[in-house]
Amino acid sequence: MVEIMANGLARRTLVALVENKPGVLARIASLFRRRGINIASLAVGASEQQDLSRMTFVAEGDPSTVGHIAKHLDKLIEVVDVSDISDQNVVWRELAMVRVKATPDSRPRVIQLANIFRVSIVDVGAEAVTMEITGDTEKIDSMITLMQEFGVEQVMRTGRVAMLRSALSQGGEDGAYSEQQISNIVARAGLDSGSV
Repeated sequence: MVEIMANGLARRTLVALVENKPGVLARIASLFRRRGINIASLAVGASEQQDLSRMTFVAEGDPSTVGHIAKHLDKLIEVVDVSDISDQNVVWRELAMVRVKATPDSRPRVIQLANIFRVSIVDVGAEAVTMEITGDTEKIDSMITLMQEFGVEQVMRTGRVAMLRSALSQGGEDGAYSEQQISNIVARAGLDSGSV
């Protein structure tokens, strides 16, 4: 579902398959800038096709403008395919790496909290622990907030990466909601349910 933020701006998630060439990101960013749309999150990486990259954008802007951004992106020569998946059934995640101060006295508590969030500890130093957390925005924000007590030294976050959920039946449409899911969406309108 499309997210409407407290300030009245709409937030939409787009996935684009683009040529892996210099300057493509600059052209796309320029298009967003000209339309007055903010890129709240951007993740780019290699795709399953050689010489093509896949980009996931979270775009914020006026609801009438941001709703048409996929059509404008599709007109760029370097964009092979683009989809606005905001209204479809998707699975998405963000990744964060967080370095937290961890003295010998506080380290057991830091590790205990990390375990509650199912965080992987990827580096341990004499005075700090580096953790990797994957999930939705709220989960990552909550973990970082709880770690403030110990002293967060550094945070590095990716943007949202998203894919359509696979069809639940043979020949079904990827990203389609079932009738039961549609009734749950109406009941849960306004909630961000990107992560399971």
